[in-house]
Amino acid sequence: MEILKDYLADQPAELNAEMLTFVANIDMVAKKSPQIAKRIVKELTDQRSNLKLIASENYCSPAVQSAMGNLLTDKYAEGFVGNRFYAGCDNVDEIERLASEEACKLFGCEHAYVQPHSGADANLVAFWAILRKKVQTPIMERLEKTNLLDISKEEWDEIRAAMGNQKLLGMDLFCGGHLTHGYRHNVSGQMFDAHYYYVDKETGVLDYDNIRQRLQEVKPLIFLVGFSAYTRNIDYSLLRQYADEVGAVMMVDMAHFAGLVAGGAISGKYNPVPYADVCTSTTHKTLRGPRGGMVLCKTEYAEYMDKGCPHVIGGPLPHVMAAKAIAFKEAGTDEFKAYAHNIIKNSQALAAALVEKGLDVQTGGTDNHIVLVSVEDMGLTGRQAEDALRECGLTLNRNTMPFDTNGPWYTSGLRFGTAAVTTLGMGKSQVMEIADIMAGVLKNIKPNLTKKGAVSKAKYTLDAGVKADAIKRVKCILDEFVLYPDIDTTFFDKYFGDR
Repeated sequence: MEILKDYLADQPAELNAEMLTFVANIDMVAKKSPQIAKRIVKELTDQRSNLKLIASENYCSPAVQSAMGNLLTDKYAEGFVGNRFYAGCDNVDEIERLASEEACKLFGCEHAYVQPHSGADANLVAFWAILRKKVQTPIMERLEKTNLLDISKEEWDEIRAAMGNQKLLGMDLFCGGHLTHGYRHNVSGQMFDAHYYYVDKETGVLDYDNIRQRLQEVKPLIFLVGFSAYTRNIDYSLLRQYADEVGAVMMVDMAHFAGLVAGGAISGKYNPVPYADVCTSTTHKTLRGPRGGMVLCKTEYAEYMDKGCPHVIGGPLPHVMAAKAIAFKEAGTDEFKAYAHNIIKNSQALAAALVEKGLDVQTGGTDNHIVLVSVEDMGLTGRQAEDALRECGLTLNRNTMPFDTNGPWYTSGLRFGTAAVTTLGMGKSQVMEIADIMAGVLKNIKPNLTKKGAVSKAKYTLDAGVKADAIKRVKCILDEFVLYPDIDTTFFDKYFGDR
């Protein structure tokens, strides 16, 4: 394939840099695999054809993407800055140092570890760092040993038994917590004696008195705060007091709202960084960076976090650390601060509009980028609602509601967010239109019966007229707010056929 040659032949003297880069990249891929190249282009056209409302997704900048697509990916760099197990890591050292410095400046933290490949990795790194500092090190000091290789089998068994019998108190998955917060099907629920706290059954809001009671009952080593599906701000100053009362290490998973903290849209006692011993996060949600993770911590935990390799992860990804550094720098701008505040304005407008249209919005609204809607009273499952909305060009995900009887596969609700549509430049008028489209679709879904005559949890019927109208209205919005507008995908039609 000669995609690049054909493109250059049709262009004026002044070329669109983003389009040229995209074409050149696709050209290289297509020469090896036209099928893969086609799917890359199609992913762009698909994302341009659907409103991205998934709360955990966003769009990163071309600069962030470019930082990931280069020869840094070829370099092994086990260890950390200045302490590598491979030669030739001078440039990786500088990149990791810059990324860590940018993160510390952005969040006002004492130390940042930027190697984790994901939020789950970041949590594992943090868990084991805390275990090593709080459990392993005191035993080693008592044994008067400094090297694990110098201890006996019996002493090693003692350390392993102590490390594997510690208590973790986290938010229940079905109340908005995350898989890595002690869920039994996740390694976190198997490496800890995991306990949970819950939201109030009536309001869906965290009960601080209950959390304090649970802390007093469990007395965990790690008190894990944070969420993947919760819509209200959390008072971290109060939870810090509760953690101190039982001597727990306070760890906050802020993967979802890190960008809102970075942009100053969540601040004061609702910003966990000044209060937590350890904060973990992804870098690709509201922070609008590459897919990856990070750990922020107090200085006393720094040496343990920096040993994430070899303790938990293997080689870091230098190209992704470079992209993280770019994203952190972007997040320190006034433009990003305005963006972070607009995310919340949009999510609050969206939630309010859905309430006005009679939908069951969890907690009655939101303080962050997430909106949760229960569809149980509409006689639907989350899976039916998710699939029907996707048919109409709205991409979001089904989600469990507190104390959900439908389980994590079918669920009773939906989770969606405004980070991505805000990146595209949408404001209140657009999210009001989205709310109207969404409500119209949901109110016209009719569950089908199974072969045995029961109401299906998966199959449904959606009125064709309602679907056609929704698709048309979604297209009108997306025609005005185009993803990566400098890239013309129609150029690729002759190479890849019908999109």
